[in-house]
Amino acid sequence: MVYNTKIKVGITHGDINGIGYEVIIKTLMEPRMLEMCTPVIYGSPKVAAYHRKALNVEHISYNHIRNPQEAAANKVNIINCIDENIRVELGKSTPSAGESSLMALERAVADIQKGHIDVLVTAPINKYNIQSSQFNFPGHTEYLAQQFRSDDVVMLMVGENLRVGVVTGHIPLMDVPRQITRKKILSRLRVIHRSLQEDFQVTNPRIAVLGLNPHAGDSGLIGKEEVEIILPAMEQARNEGITAMGPYPSDGFWGSGNYTRFDAILAMYHDQGLIPFKLLSFERGVNYTAGLPVVRTSPAHGTAYDIAGEDKASPDSFREALYLAIDIHKNRQIYREISRDPLKKFDINPNQVDESIDLGANEDQL
Repeated sequence: MVYNTKIKVGITHGDINGIGYEVIIKTLMEPRMLEMCTPVIYGSPKVAAYHRKALNVEHISYNHIRNPQEAAANKVNIINCIDENIRVELGKSTPSAGESSLMALERAVADIQKGHIDVLVTAPINKYNIQSSQFNFPGHTEYLAQQFRSDDVVMLMVGENLRVGVVTGHIPLMDVPRQITRKKILSRLRVIHRSLQEDFQVTNPRIAVLGLNPHAGDSGLIGKEEVEIILPAMEQARNEGITAMGPYPSDGFWGSGNYTRFDAILAMYHDQGLIPFKLLSFERGVNYTAGLPVVRTSPAHGTAYDIAGEDKASPDSFREALYLAIDIHKNRQIYREISRDPLKKFDINPNQVDESIDLGANEDQL
């Protein structure tokens, strides 16, 4: 079987006053991108032109289309989703910027639900100014979970040889302990295990689980969660064939480099997982929503208002997000074919498969 690498990538423009358009433009200026995929930006030709001028970029043009079915190969396609009279105010959080973020996101989600685009890559939004009666969520992850009626999703941060998921995401730290339940931990382990197999082609995943308390509770001396909640959830996971190991004390786990021995790490709360992840993979890190029926990725950074329009933003994280979306889409195709016929042989043309795809990753390579 030969897979077509011309995947149609939907890209939402995010907050128009941040660095979203800058990292999109810098990524799509690379000739190799148009060889790999057909990009469709959900945003505004006017705003895109404004940012192109601010960056003094001349070597990119946009193909204005009304819907993704009109997207042309080898061109940067853009669909207008917002009022053309909108005002760009670089570096500022404005209600109109939040509204335009949501309008682009809604249009792209509707199109991927209909199968008009293959994958979704979202530029950063401002989680405050996007709030409205239509968007009352801490971020993309929770919004997409509702839109796709996916009860079990995991914010999985992906870097080179590093994948970090969290049990609790965007909630206040004071609420974390009561949100740590056997059911939630088991759910996260199931999602990560399945994603490693289907999305990352890891045959026998090994998942490290971090403790909630210092020293992972010291056998109950510094908290009971490890003994009463985390360990029983892990035991149930192992009964289901999931290799979950730990719980490990977080400081020693990261400090010793123990994370390199696993295919993924499950942290109990946001900063426990994301601080070390961003220290190790900030420039090229990707936020992937595991557990959705569609592929969605995003760069691991925010709107960066402080450098908006100054040509200082690195496109590395956004570029990796686009790469990863394409890789996972192809890996899912392969997994489905293998599941239908385990003995099936694949005729994969190496000239048509992006060299960044890791089709044979396993725990021995991590």
